[in-house]
Amino acid sequence: MVWSFSIFFQLSGRTILLDPMLGKAASPFPAVGPQRFSHELPVEIRDLPRIDMVVISHDHYDHLDYGSIKKLADKTDMFFVPLGLAAHLQKWGVAADHITELDWWQESIYKDITVTCTPSRHFSGRTLTDRFATLWASWVVRTDQTNVFFSGDTGYGPHFAEIGDKYGSFDLTLLECGQYDPRWSTIHMTPEQTAQAHQDLRGKRMIPMHWGAFTLALHAWTDPIERVLVAGAKTNSVIMTPEIGEIVDFKSDNYPTKPWWRDDTLS
Repeated sequence: MVWSFSIFFQLSGRTILLDPMLGKAASPFPAVGPQRFSHELPVEIRDLPRIDMVVISHDHYDHLDYGSIKKLADKTDMFFVPLGLAAHLQKWGVAADHITELDWWQESIYKDITVTCTPSRHFSGRTLTDRFATLWASWVVRTDQTNVFFSGDTGYGPHFAEIGDKYGSFDLTLLECGQYDPRWSTIHMTPEQTAQAHQDLRGKRMIPMHWGAFTLALHAWTDPIERVLVAGAKTNSVIMTPEIGEIVDFKSDNYPTKPWWRDDTLS
């Protein structure tokens, strides 16, 4: 199930939640911060099944949400985070023995799923004084049958090819595609770079994410998806376009391609 900034999926019967930002605003001050486009979420945390693992890419407010973590603390078996993030989670009620911190290129096997912390080009910080205090990361989540890459937030760089060489090919890439600006070229990708990253990773199918929930940049909200589809078509990439909340079988031949964002009622 896709929430644009968050992904909930299953591998080998295990439930996995990526960057669970299920709050209404991506800000330390919800009343004035960027508000979620939709008034309601497709599902509430209380309605989710028991979660085997939560994987978090970095500590920015649109990826690490206090309210969501508080609700997930007692229904999640293990949290995987980059170095330094455990302190946030413990302060918010997650038991220390339910948290695994990893550095880039470190991995852990949990319930027959291998979780590997991999590089990204971004930064961290939740206040004016803690910039770079914790690590940021992308992630590889794999079983014997399935291999998934999750980019978190990142600028484009050679790390994609390196990850592709080490761990590819990927059955599914979940790649940042949105909230970019020329001034942020080192920390966010353009849609064309997202399409290239998918190629570098040797991905079989891609879901562009990070574009349909909040406005955090000046581009039109549909610009990312339109541009990545054009770029991906040049290399015959398989790009899936699920609606927010849609359930997808990403190995099926019947995958979503409907341009639902062009619906006049959504503009």
